[in-house]
Amino acid sequence: MSDSNDGSSSAAQRARHPEDESAGQSKSGFFSRVIGALSPTDTGDLAPNDLPQALPGMPQQTTPGMVNLRRMRVEDVMIPKSEILSVSVDIKKTELVELFRESGLTRLPVFDGTLDSPVGLVHLKDFALTHGFGGTKGGTSERYALKNLLRPLLYAPPSMPIGVLLQKMQTERIHMALVIDEYGGVDGLVTLEDLIEQVIGEIEDEHDTEESALWLEEKPGCYLVEAKAPLDEFEAAIGVRLMGEDDDDEEIDTLGGLVFLLSGHVPARGEVILHPDGPEFEVVDADPRRIKRLRVRIPAQQDG
Repeated sequence: MSDSNDGSSSAAQRARHPEDESAGQSKSGFFSRVIGALSPTDTGDLAPNDLPQALPGMPQQTTPGMVNLRRMRVEDVMIPKSEILSVSVDIKKTELVELFRESGLTRLPVFDGTLDSPVGLVHLKDFALTHGFGGTKGGTSERYALKNLLRPLLYAPPSMPIGVLLQKMQTERIHMALVIDEYGGVDGLVTLEDLIEQVIGEIEDEHDTEESALWLEEKPGCYLVEAKAPLDEFEAAIGVRLMGEDDDDEEIDTLGGLVFLLSGHVPARGEVILHPDGPEFEVVDADPRRIKRLRVRIPAQQDG
């Protein structure tokens, strides 16, 4: 990913002078060029029927694409305040190590007193190179002080287009932003990955379940399942019917869709939804717009 600033002209100017485009591309940032390629009419010319439509009662799902850079706002993709994992500036070294280990995150926002008073972010690389691996600085052991490891954060209003924030992140080389409300309080958090996923789709990393393994039997009667797993295939694999007779008229294709139907809302991480016939669905991973991963428990199979 290029971190250089965007010095290119508009898309219209490039169209008039194609011979200058190849030279300018090497100097402009990748995401700046993507944003510049979108003319103001990219969203205005779309008819309502051309936009992705959700089924009645279902949450709006957005199709990845460059048009989202102008159409979507920061508030559409942010992690809500209640789900932000952050640390106090006076956290102990051992506690910070444990939090990095358990969460699998590489960046954590840091606050002084409360999250509404952010002071920056701590990067796992900075912490590990200074205090991990027997790290030393200048030949002597570096005394732990989290405030000395802080990197700056970006701040963005909820109404900012995600394309504007993406370009700002690239220009300032900062991969995390806090969403601030009109009173200066923290509303949510957005990462660079959250924004890029709106253009190219979900990005799987080493902490995610492999694409080919839509479900995994952790132990008898307990399954770790991707929410996008086809419902009929999962039912066949476990030998249990999860769709009730009254639900046959519903257009439900995935396990995540069934859980949404049962709960009536987009469940938060850690929430448990009970099936009328006994199975339990625990939300292992989710964001404000969709369920990602579930743990399914079948009591009858657990009892042998």
